[in-house]
Amino acid sequence: MDLTLDALKDMNPHEQFATGLTIDNPSGINMTNSDQLLRWVAVRGGMHDWAIYINWSYHSQDEVARNGDKITSEYNIKKLVSCTDEAFKMYRF
Repeated sequence: MDLTLDALKDMNPHEQFATGLTIDNPSGINMTNSDQLLRWVAVRGGMHDWAIYINWSYHSQDEVARNGDKITSEYNIKKLVSCTDEAFKMYRF
């Protein structure tokens, strides 16, 4: 199911609405090509914007949401969170 603008508007500010694990290589999300596990967290912002943060899997979901690296590639964003064009326009780069 795609993330929609209405769904973003219905969420609470700073809500973590999606999370998962991926591999650090070209078939996952390539940060350093280490082949190690990465944890990612999608977070709604203070208004109905959003962003995805990523870091090593040994960090907790909350740590990644607070201190992870922001995903800025459109390809990687849409790979992790399927979203409508309207929702994508609200991504906070």
